Amino acid sequence: MKVSYFQDTDTLYIEFKTSDIAESKDLDENTIMDLDDDGNVCAITFEHASKRTDVSHLIVEGIAA
Repeated sequence: MKVSYFQDTDTLYIEFKTSDIAESKDLDENTIMDLDDDGNVCAITFEHASKRTDVSHLIVEGIAA
């Protein structure tokens, strides 16, 4: 899993798994969910992230071995 924040576009990108994207769904006008061929969520993009999330504070818990 990878979390990226792009300050120049104020975009937060959370990649759950690396896979070819088969479909992107707009959850609302500023949130996009990417799916693979099997319908599994690969990534979510949040536009205007600093207004909608707390991008300045990241906590990671329960990391798998």
